[in-house]
Amino acid sequence: MKINYLLMVFCYFSLYNCNDRVEEYCQLKTFKVTATAYNSLVYQTNSNPNITAFGDSLKPGMRYLAVSRDLLDSGLVYNTQVKIEGFDSLYIVKDKMNRRYYNRIDIYMDNDIKRAKQWGKKNVVIEYCIPPRDTITN
Repeated sequence: MKINYLLMVFCYFSLYNCNDRVEEYCQLKTFKVTATAYNSLVYQTNSNPNITAFGDSLKPGMRYLAVSRDLLDSGLVYNTQVKIEGFDSLYIVKDKMNRRYYNRIDIYMDNDIKRAKQWGKKNVVIEYCIPPRDTITN
């Protein structure tokens, strides 16, 4: 009995380690998107290429992601962690793309133009988690 209680408490505080609790904690979303890469250079962004549309600073080595604005409406919002097919690490939404793009992500590859060109444009699957919204019940 005491072991079950301790296990339940442990699961509560480490939601990602207990599958039944993860489903209660978030709604997993999976999308197939077009993925490109970008660098923090004026000709690829704007006159201040080291600042994202959300106001964050871009620095080499950061695993940041820009998303098309239609994906913002799908819960892929600022600071969301995203698993991208083909990458081992999680990326964080820190930028948004020009309104002309749809169903698209742009992977930040610092100033490594060669790496960004090698990546090119691919269709990939992304996964992310949407936490539940707080609701008030009467």
